[in-house]
Amino acid sequence: MKTKSKNMPSLKTDKAAADFVASADLSHYDLSGFKPMTFEIEPKSAAINLRLPPSLLHALKNRAKAKGIPYTRYVRMLLETDLAKPST
Repeated sequence: MKTKSKNMPSLKTDKAAADFVASADLSHYDLSGFKPMTFEIEPKSAAINLRLPPSLLHALKNRAKAKGIPYTRYVRMLLETDLAKPST
């Protein structure tokens, strides 16, 4: 008998997430929407200065906000994603 998958609860803190994972049977939850996540562990000691048209900066900030991350992190993610691709 197949059981219906439950939706994941909204977990607001790391402690809430750790408590949930420690006590829940994750096989009962729909995890199909989950995506791999990377953590920024490497220290950032180098900097760049970038001049952009205001419209591009505004669009960049809006996209980052929609993803729920700071726009500087979003720029770093874009660079990392592009550089991870094989060069042509």
